[in-house]
Amino acid sequence: MTLAERPIRTFHPRQGRLSERHHDALERLWPVHGLLVPERPGAPWDLAALFGRRAPVVLEIGPGMGEATAAMAASDPERDYLAVEVHTAGIANLLALVERRRLTNVRIARGDAVDLARYALAPDSLAAVHIFFPDPWPKSRHHKRRLIQPAHVALLRSRLAPGGVLHCATDWSEYAGVMARTLAADPELVNEFAGYAPRPDWRPITKFERRALSAGRPVHDLIFRRR
Repeated sequence: MTLAERPIRTFHPRQGRLSERHHDALERLWPVHGLLVPERPGAPWDLAALFGRRAPVVLEIGPGMGEATAAMAASDPERDYLAVEVHTAGIANLLALVERRRLTNVRIARGDAVDLARYALAPDSLAAVHIFFPDPWPKSRHHKRRLIQPAHVALLRSRLAPGGVLHCATDWSEYAGVMARTLAADPELVNEFAGYAPRPDWRPITKFERRALSAGRPVHDLIFRRR
């Protein structure tokens, strides 16, 4: 693959030192709960086999340190949660939370969410996709790296079952407007609200969101449903 052929990634890999607790979580729990995202075409994952049961699956894109994902999975045991993350510390922390809360309905994939949707997930296989506080890539020259753009939305929507929900949240007002217009332009998505959605009670408030609110940045939720 030449430099020109390399895909534009929607994330910037970060390096950081892991605590002893995180090293331990990765060593013991990754073989049980972790998967690597494929980078080329192959057979879609069997989600029922992956979770050991047939249940609705929620895709969590970029869960960060995993507190919100663990809280939602704990309060929603009838659904399974597949989290995809690229940062090792976040993966390790979520693994530790899964063990601490004794969660059986969480799996963690390491890699690019776009590759995951394209190569590992079958059409119509998801009940919901959550994209909470994705990188806004605020500089104009980096907008091409944003996750919410027409081609990515069409791909993610195709992985939703009819009636499935695509739920985004951001504290970056300019990006919120772009999200709203991009989602509304998809012919198979319908906005559940007239504009932005009220913040759902079930979506946990993370430290990141509290910092945004304290800084005076309003949080915008967008909830669209596949026809």
